[in-house]
Amino acid sequence: MSDLLERLRGRRWRMTSQRRVVAEVLDGEHVHLTADEVHARAARLLPEISRATVYNTLGELVTLGEVLEVSTDGRAKRYDPNAHHPHQHLVCSACGLIRDVHPAGDPLAGLAAEERFGFTVSGVEVTYRGLCPACAAGAARSE
Repeated sequence: MSDLLERLRGRRWRMTSQRRVVAEVLDGEHVHLTADEVHARAARLLPEISRATVYNTLGELVTLGEVLEVSTDGRAKRYDPNAHHPHQHLVCSACGLIRDVHPAGDPLAGLAAEERFGFTVSGVEVTYRGLCPACAAGAARSE
């Protein structure tokens, strides 16, 4: 059973077969699927699931704080079930692959008090960008 499914059961979230399948599709590490990818995978498990049901379920999971909505560079939103474990993202600038990373230290340490402009900071989002190994190898071959 996935961590997401356990959390949802703990919240007594009504677990319909459609909701369960969406949660199962989101199971795993480094999962950052688009809504269409979630729908395609869910439809393999439950062919009658509609795209609207997937979108509505993803919206509910984001509202509940059980799934993060990740947007990068104008690409399609992606859904990350790793909502309860602090992490940042490493994004390939070429293909859009996203990996979870866990840098050491306090990300606010580099932000001086005068750069906070009196804000009480409640969260930090850092995105590291570069080329994944496959895209870097392709770029090296084409040079």
